[in-house]
Amino acid sequence: MDLTAPEYAYMFGFLQADGHLAKGALSVELGLRDAAILRAFVELTPYRSRITERTRSTDFAATHTSVTWTLYALEARTKLNALGLPYGRKSGTIAPPRAEFSRHDYVRGLIDGDGSVGFTGKGHPFLSLTTASTAIAAYVCDYGAETTGVERTVRRNARDGMYNVLWTNEAAQRLAAALYYPDCLALDRKRTAAQSVAAWARPAGMRAAYTPRRWSPDEDRVLLSINSPTAAAEALGRTTQSCHLRLWRLRTGQVPLPA
Repeated sequence: MDLTAPEYAYMFGFLQADGHLAKGALSVELGLRDAAILRAFVELTPYRSRITERTRSTDFAATHTSVTWTLYALEARTKLNALGLPYGRKSGTIAPPRAEFSRHDYVRGLIDGDGSVGFTGKGHPFLSLTTASTAIAAYVCDYGAETTGVERTVRRNARDGMYNVLWTNEAAQRLAAALYYPDCLALDRKRTAAQSVAAWARPAGMRAAYTPRRWSPDEDRVLLSINSPTAAAEALGRTTQSCHLRLWRLRTGQVPLPA
């Protein structure tokens, strides 16, 4: 499980989203249409594992067929736990891996597990992630900002306590292109959706896409000098949210300090 290798980074992100690590086994249950990705995981794993199939009735369908991949090896489970896959309920506690990893592939694994790619009811492309983890929401927001130039800062929904991170239109296209590159390991249906998103063209007459305003070294110096997102927003003509995120990035070394 070398997370600098694209396929393992993807697999780990997917397991954080859709896997369940228990004291006796790691398991992933998916609908039958996604069985191919579990077969790929079997090939990637140097331990004995199995895939089983079952059909049952659910609240949504009279008959539903699912496939489950199960891995029992203690050495494998110990390694996954050490990298950041918790035992038991994990949705709110997962975080980016505790080792160097391939970013595009890891995020694609999260999206394939807990995200969506496609078109809204009005025909606009989108890419989204739903997560209960503050660390994952913050990381994906930061990754998306670097990849698309569009910043997202989200809060938990009052209804269910989840974070919903969303990109639309050209930002969704840029993100989908970065994540679902040719020959990458991915769910077939989401790869197909990403290709459709990439082929979208803004309709004639639709308002022009928003062009993000880049931060200059002078603005960074003012922001650091004022040291208050609210006050800096007024001085720089920016939003408080934008100033807060930029100040955090400067303080944490996500972007270099101005000379």
